[in-house]
Amino acid sequence: MTAADTDVVRRFVAEHRDVRGQFVRLEASWLSLREHGAYPPAVRELLGQATCAAVLLASTLKFEGVLTLQLQGNGPVRLLVAQCTDDFRVRAVARFDPERADGGFRQLAGEGSVTVTVESDRQGSRYQGIVPLEGDSLAESLEQYFRGSEQVPTAVRLAAEDAGATGMLVQRLPSVGGTAGSDDPTVTAARTGAARATFESAAAALADIAPDELLRRPGEELMQRCLAGVDVRIFEPHRVRFECRCSPERVAGMLRGLGEVEVRDVLAEQGAVTVTCEFCHRPYRFDAVDVGQLFAAAAVISPGSPSVN
Repeated sequence: MTAADTDVVRRFVAEHRDVRGQFVRLEASWLSLREHGAYPPAVRELLGQATCAAVLLASTLKFEGVLTLQLQGNGPVRLLVAQCTDDFRVRAVARFDPERADGGFRQLAGEGSVTVTVESDRQGSRYQGIVPLEGDSLAESLEQYFRGSEQVPTAVRLAAEDAGATGMLVQRLPSVGGTAGSDDPTVTAARTGAARATFESAAAALADIAPDELLRRPGEELMQRCLAGVDVRIFEPHRVRFECRCSPERVAGMLRGLGEVEVRDVLAEQGAVTVTCEFCHRPYRFDAVDVGQLFAAAAVISPGSPSVN
């Protein structure tokens, strides 16, 4: 496995079979995503799987905006959110009970739902699909999502560990005819049957891939393995990277919004003002000099301006 095989998402298709797949592997982006967060091993594994799942879901769509995968249940992991933009910037967070954060998927999540929300920046539109948590893995719940919300037969495999996370899916798409523009029902039926057989074979091959193989074997090898016996086209990779929306400028604006008196009260009590991003857990620390500069800059406003924000 090479560096070119990590922190990427790749699309692959079975030529003329109406079957496609997506493969994602994260390493540096996965480490950066949880650099400031302390997650127990079981929660960390689920978070890595959900992050890969968000990338896989985003890679199957054409949109400009943000896709959010949200898992909500009554188990120790009460909320998990993973987001991926159309250009594959990711972030994720989990809220959990640290005293019970152990066990498999069902023990962690309990009973609940998986929600997929797609928000388009350009069109201002919003799509949302909700399905109940199914089976003994997040992958099984996602398969149910595709069956119920998208009506696309899909097989999903997810794996994550401390050093990396990987996800892969294969889908059978609606057949559009045996040849371009063909209305021959016999040709259409033959193509549909070929697509069904190819998908069933790919789904079985994907199920046979062990988590350790999914995490470590070269991506192209795994794609070829899923679609053995048919012509496979593998597309160029798209880079995946971690990026949270928090920034020093956003935090500074929030502190100005609180007001100088309240911020200086915290400074006097604690010696510094520390704000931690709720999503990536990155801490932002403002000492006395920083606070002085913060409100000195806010005071430089035009006469009669109603706001210092």
